[in-house]
Amino acid sequence: MADEKENAKPDASGKDQVALELMKFITVTTGYGKGSPNTGFTSSAKTRTPEEHADALIQLFERCRQVVNKPAE
Repeated sequence: MADEKENAKPDASGKDQVALELMKFITVTTGYGKGSPNTGFTSSAKTRTPEEHADALIQLFERCRQVVNKPAE
């Protein structure tokens, strides 16, 4: 029974893992997860609330899933 569950969606689970790794890469390389820029400059943009930040991360993950699940050309 456990083998059936593990074999039921190995592709989807693997693709979600790839999407998560892609999201991590994007957030680390762009500084997306940081609260403020490290360059010393301040932006006039409003600081995100924790809820807005969480929503943005979820949207980024969904975009990464779309890219990973896109059929190869």
